[in-house]
Amino acid sequence: MCKTLPTQIHLVTIKIYTRHKTNQKIAMKNSIIIFLLLFSINVFAQKSEKTKKESIYVKQLDSLMATSYERGLFNGNVLVSKDDKIIYQKSFGFTDETKQHRLNDQSIFNIGSIAKEFNAVAIMILVERGLVKLDDTVAKFNLGLPKWSEKVTIRQLVNYASGIPRIDPLVPKNDEEAWKILRNNDKLLFEPGTSYSYDNSNVFLQRRIIEKVTGISYQEFVNKNIIRPIKMTNSVFDPKSGYKNRTSCYDMDNVRCPEMEFISGWLWVDINDFYKWIEAMNANRLISQESFQTLLNNPYAKDEGGSLGRYLEKEQLQRHNGVSYKFESIFLNDFKNNVKIILLSNNLNKVWDLGYTIHHLMLGKAYEVPKKSIYQALKKEALKNVNTAIANYELLKKNTEEEYSFKNPSELNRLGYELLRLGKNEESITIFKLATREFPKDANLFDSLGEAYFTNKQYDLALSSYKKAISLGGTNGNAEKMIAQIEKIIGDKN
Repeated sequence: MCKTLPTQIHLVTIKIYTRHKTNQKIAMKNSIIIFLLLFSINVFAQKSEKTKKESIYVKQLDSLMATSYERGLFNGNVLVSKDDKIIYQKSFGFTDETKQHRLNDQSIFNIGSIAKEFNAVAIMILVERGLVKLDDTVAKFNLGLPKWSEKVTIRQLVNYASGIPRIDPLVPKNDEEAWKILRNNDKLLFEPGTSYSYDNSNVFLQRRIIEKVTGISYQEFVNKNIIRPIKMTNSVFDPKSGYKNRTSCYDMDNVRCPEMEFISGWLWVDINDFYKWIEAMNANRLISQESFQTLLNNPYAKDEGGSLGRYLEKEQLQRHNGVSYKFESIFLNDFKNNVKIILLSNNLNKVWDLGYTIHHLMLGKAYEVPKKSIYQALKKEALKNVNTAIANYELLKKNTEEEYSFKNPSELNRLGYELLRLGKNEESITIFKLATREFPKDANLFDSLGEAYFTNKQYDLALSSYKKAISLGGTNGNAEKMIAQIEKIIGDKN
C-alpha cells in the first residue's frame, strides 16, 4: 500500500493542477467575453449618442433652411458634413425665374470667385513639377506685356498683390479684349508686393501662364489634372444657357439676370463635385500640404485672404465666397471641428449669413433663424419713390419688428448701394442717412454715406461723413484715402 501511495498522490496532484489550469482558461475566456461585451456596449452607446446628435443636427438644419426658404431668403442647394460624413443635403427652390424646374443635387451653379481656386491650384501643380517657380517674373513667359511684367512675380499674382492693371468685369467680352487692356496699359496700380487688389487681371494672367507652360488650354489642363482625378463628373467650364443641369440667376422680382460675357475659364459645379473638391484639398490629393498652406496664407494681406479665400488662423477656419450677378456661393471649411458647409444659390440673398448661422448651429452655439429682409421688402418701392419706401420702413418697424431684420445694418446699406449703382444718387443718400440715424455708431454706414455724397459731388458733406467714420473706428484706411482725394479736388478748384 505504501509503495503505491506516492503515485496516487501524484495523480491527484496532476488532476488538481489540470483542473486549476482549466478553470484559469475558463476564467480568462469569460473575462475576454465580458470585456468584449462591455466594449461592444460602449461602442454601441457611443454610436447611438453620435447618431442621436446627428439626428438633432438634421432637425435643426432642416428647420433653419425650410424657414429661410419660406421667408424668401434662400434659393439653392446646401450640404453639411461632420467628421467626413455628409449629415445634411437638400435643394430648395428653382433653377430659374420661370419656376418650372426644381433644383436637385445635379444642378450646376456659377460659383463666382471660388472658381479662382482652380487656377491657383493648377499653378501649384506646375510648381511641384518644377515647371514654374513662385518667384519667377511674368516677363519670363514672353506674353508680350509692358515693362511692369519684369517686376511682377507668380507669387504676387496668386496672392493678388501684383498691382497689375485692373480688368473691369463689365468691359472685356472675351480673352482677346482682356489682352488689349493689359498690353496697352503700362502703369501699375501699386508697386508689386506693397498692397492688395482682388482683381480678375491676376486670374487672367495665371490662366494664360498655365497655357504657355503646358502648351494646352487652361480648361484642358484643369480637366486632366484636377477634375478627372477627383471624379468631379458634373462640372463644366463656361456652360451656355440651355446646357443640361445649368441654373440661371434671377432676382426677387423673378427677373432673370443678364448672361455675363467675360474672360474664359470659369468652372460651374454641382454641390457633390464641390464637396469632392474640398475633400481632395483637405487630403492633399492634388497638391502637398505645404503648397496648400502657401495658398491659404497670404503673406501680403493676411486679413484679406487670397486664392483659397480667407484663413482665420485662430479658429482654424477657411472661408471663401463668390458672387456673380445674383449667383452667390460660400463654403466654410472648419479644420478644428471637422465641419464643412456649402451653400450654392442662384438668387443672391442671405447665403453669407446662413453659412455662419449653420456653423454656429454645428458648434452648439446660439443662433438665430434669419428674419425677413428689409432690403428685399423695400427695394421695389425705393426704386419708384424713396420717401414712400421710408414710410413703409417705419410702418413695418412699428407693426412687425420681430419678423424683419431691423437690427442688421447691412440691409439698409445694401439698399443704399443698389440705388447708387443705378445712378439714383439723391435716393441713395436718403437711404444712407436713414441708416446712420438707425445705427449712429456704425463707421461703415458713415463711410457709405460719404461715398454717396462724393458720387453726387457734395464734397463738404462727404468730408464730414468720412471724418465721422474715422471717429467711430475707421474703415481700414478707406475714409482716410477718400479724405485725401477730396481735399485734392477742393484744392485744385481753389
